[in-house]
Amino acid sequence: MTQEPTTEQTVAHTVAEGVARLSWAPDEPVDVVRREVAAALATHARVEALVDPDDEAAQRVATWSGMRREGIMRGVTVDGSPVDRIVYARLASDVPVHEPEGFRALLNSFLPRKRAIAQLLARDTDDRVLLCQLTYKQDWDLPGGVVEVGESPHVAVAREVEEELGLTLPAGPLVLTDWLPPWSGWDDALCLVFDGGAHDASVLEQVVRQEREIRSAEFCTLEQVDERCADFTARRVRSALAGLRGDGPAYTESGR
Repeated sequence: MTQEPTTEQTVAHTVAEGVARLSWAPDEPVDVVRREVAAALATHARVEALVDPDDEAAQRVATWSGMRREGIMRGVTVDGSPVDRIVYARLASDVPVHEPEGFRALLNSFLPRKRAIAQLLARDTDDRVLLCQLTYKQDWDLPGGVVEVGESPHVAVAREVEEELGLTLPAGPLVLTDWLPPWSGWDDALCLVFDGGAHDASVLEQVVRQEREIRSAEFCTLEQVDERCADFTARRVRSALAGLRGDGPAYTESGR
């Protein structure tokens, strides 16, 4: 059994004020667990379960009993050894699952989430590309950043450019969607590159760097892009420029 503690039936234990933790036997029907969730919420504000990430059956029971997936609790001690557990929980204040909003919230809790990055392809009148030298890595990159939860990527890229460079550069149409595979501790992500327009090189005189993240900003030739950027970034820049001309792909993976 993947729950703590192993039992012969569904049991709710009070683990903190207003919090009940549920465990159940491996073959316990979902409707039994669902009833125990409701019973526990009659006397607790929260009912939760800790589920083994390798136990898909227990994950299904937790979900269809009405508990939302909240995340991974790392290093939980079970039988003297640290293990990871998925935290599922339901609050007494949650919208009932039989109502559309409650059902959507339940689905939303376990469906995949993908990180989005918004970048701006801004050029000068000599077709050089605006790049930023970053403080937290050696290679250069297009201006932009991570899209916040609930934020439009189109809004995010303009916000990031203003925060990092002090420039107001409206974002134009999307020119490239580039998928980035998992790498060096990062989950995979979608990088959305927007047309940043062509500007006089003197626009750099208006830059006010966010010194915590930006060392410098410069319009660069494609040769400099290849020298200064990671290979996948250089490929993304070239693919985005081709998309801007109308003879490139709309979608790439690591710039390819």
